[in-house]
Amino acid sequence: MTHVLRDSNLAGAEGIVHGFFTRDGGVSEGLFSSLNVGFGSGDDEDRVAENRARAAAALGLAADRLTTAYQVHSARVDVIDAPFRPADAPRADGFVTAAPGVLIGILTADCAPVLFADPRARVIGAAHAGWRGALGGVLEATVRAMEGLGAARADIRTAIGPCIGAASYEVGPEFPAPFLDDDPGSRRFFGASARAGHFMFDLEGYVAHRLDAMGLAAVGRSRRDTCREDDVFFSYRRATLNGEPDYGRGLSAIALAS
Repeated sequence: MTHVLRDSNLAGAEGIVHGFFTRDGGVSEGLFSSLNVGFGSGDDEDRVAENRARAAAALGLAADRLTTAYQVHSARVDVIDAPFRPADAPRADGFVTAAPGVLIGILTADCAPVLFADPRARVIGAAHAGWRGALGGVLEATVRAMEGLGAARADIRTAIGPCIGAASYEVGPEFPAPFLDDDPGSRRFFGASARAGHFMFDLEGYVAHRLDAMGLAAVGRSRRDTCREDDVFFSYRRATLNGEPDYGRGLSAIALAS
C-alpha cells in the first residue's frame, strides 16, 4: 500500500490535497524499491509511470494530472495552469498554480521538498530546496510567484517534507562560506563534525529559517532524516556512502481540489 505523510498545516486547509510519499507501495525493484517516481533514474520507465499513477491516485487524481519539473537546483519557479507530459518538463525547481486539479510535484532523495498553500486565495506552490536552491532563493521566488496569482504572505501555509538530517549531512570546509556571506546568522546551521574542518549542516533548519523570515502563516517541519531511514525514504547520500550506482526519487505533491 502507498504510504503518504501529511502535515497538519496543510491537512486542515479546505479544498487542498497534499502528500509526502515514502518509498512504499510501488512496483520498482532492487535499488529503486519500490515507489520510485523519477524518470531520471535508471529504473524501468514503465515501472516509474505506474508508480507515478499510484501516487496520483492516492491523492484522488488521474496519472496525467501529476506535473513535475526537470530539476536543476536553481531558483526558477514557473507558473502553470495545466499539466504537461514528463518529456515536456521545463528546467525549473518550483511550480505555482491556481488551477484546480493540477497536481504539482517535487522529486527528492535528500533535498527538502516544500509545499505551499494559500487556502483563501486558492493558490498553491511546490519547491525543490536543496542547499543550492535554498541559498539561491527558490523559496522566496515561490512565494513571489504565488503573490502574482493573488496569494497573501500572511495566509500562506507551508510544510517542509522529509529531507537529509543534520546528523547525516557532513559538508566540507569550503561549504559554509557562501551561506555566511549571505547571512552571518547562518552559522547556527553548521554543527561540529567528527572530522576536523568539516561541519554538519542542518538543511531543514536553514529552509525553515528562510520561510520564517518571510512572515508566512505557518511553517511545518517533518523532522525526518531521509538518509538514516533507509526502509522508508530514498537517499542520494546513503546510496553514495554504500557505493550504490543509482537511487530512487520520492514524491511530494499538492493540488487544489476540483
